[in-house]
Amino acid sequence: MNDTSVRELRRGWTTGACATAAVRAALLRLWGGAWPDDVTITLPRGETPTFPLAHVAEGEGWAEVGITKDAGDDPDVTHGALIVARVTPGGTGVRFEAGPGVGIVTKPGLPIAPGEPAINPVPREMMAAQVAELAARFGQSPDVLITVSIPGGEAIAAKTWNPRLGIEGGLSVLGTTGIVRPFSCAAWIASIHRGIDVARAEGLTHVAGCTGATSERAVRALYGLPEGAMLDMGDFVGGMLKYLSTHPVDRVTVGGGIGKITKLAQGAWDLHSKRAQVDMGALADWLEEPRIKKMNSALEAYEFAGEKLPDIVARRALDQIRDRFGKDTRFDVVIVDRAGAVIGRAGP
Repeated sequence: MNDTSVRELRRGWTTGACATAAVRAALLRLWGGAWPDDVTITLPRGETPTFPLAHVAEGEGWAEVGITKDAGDDPDVTHGALIVARVTPGGTGVRFEAGPGVGIVTKPGLPIAPGEPAINPVPREMMAAQVAELAARFGQSPDVLITVSIPGGEAIAAKTWNPRLGIEGGLSVLGTTGIVRPFSCAAWIASIHRGIDVARAEGLTHVAGCTGATSERAVRALYGLPEGAMLDMGDFVGGMLKYLSTHPVDRVTVGGGIGKITKLAQGAWDLHSKRAQVDMGALADWLEEPRIKKMNSALEAYEFAGEKLPDIVARRALDQIRDRFGKDTRFDVVIVDRAGAVIGRAGP
């Protein structure tokens, strides 16, 4: 039966797209002489979204525009944030400055060098393109300082990977396409990649990817790892390990609860409940215990079978990782219960 209430999820726009629209509107005021009602930009893949202006201000030699970020139906922590760009002509070339709520990069390994505003390369290119286009149209010099601010950004950043990546003082201005796709895995996996890049740049030789906060705390305490070694893997063990196979470190720990690690042991590389389920029949065969087939979850099986189950699962998960990603890296697997106690381990 068709459900007419089901609709396609609405996409949104990145902070980089919003900042680009704000720059364009501010330049139209500075060089064109009037505030536009709204502004349209062209994104890297040809889309042409239009943005209403949520805030305008001007002073001697500068203009400022704020665009309210609309992340569509994605649960983006920056949805509703005001992305503000102030444009001040002068200097040499297009330069970028972090205003309040935009972070500063402090660690190597990211696309932007330490000491620079956390405004990623594609948003910088998009904003610079607006400067070049409008300078040519209005006969102006393309020498501009762009200051990007996000009111409240420092508090929002605490909910992101930024503190762990060494981005201090606020949010990053991000986006490679300008589009936020609802519930996309790509943004999370990209954050894992950046975490690996930073860990390698800092010379860390042991990193750990965990499925959640409880397993992360347990694994970090178990090995005495620094915060920068901890990767918020979530369900994306395959995405993490694939990147590590081409950006290696000496040792990798995978940590999680009995349910998700059982899925990994059974060959799943995306551990989300919608994309992988525990095969209770296989679990029964591993333990030679037919009664497990009728159980509902790996946790129920653990409560029935006791401590021998986590060790079997950990060993089989480690075998899956080694078979797919080789034996050059020292891998190990740690299974943690809901209270944060280590109940199963395999590997060095």
